[in-house]
Amino acid sequence: MAEYKAASALREHMLEGHPVTLLEAMLLFGVQGPNAEFGRIKKDGFLIESRSVPMAKVIRRINEYTVCKVPEGLPYKEIQLTEYWIKK
Repeated sequence: MAEYKAASALREHMLEGHPVTLLEAMLLFGVQGPNAEFGRIKKDGFLIESRSVPMAKVIRRINEYTVCKVPEGLPYKEIQLTEYWIKK
């Protein structure tokens, strides 16, 4: 059985066209330093773009894979996170 590599899983996910946030990179893939991994992807010649999205969108996306609940009282619909994707 092949050994799991968090950075490779993140890169493959992004190459399939999926956007990710730092939260998703850490929570779903176990990438310890997402920004460093994005830098390595760029160094390999890929163009990474970004935009701000509501945290509610990210939580909904995370909940497709696992259960993630926000603390009561957190205005997660108003909080903005940055999502990144590989431009094709």
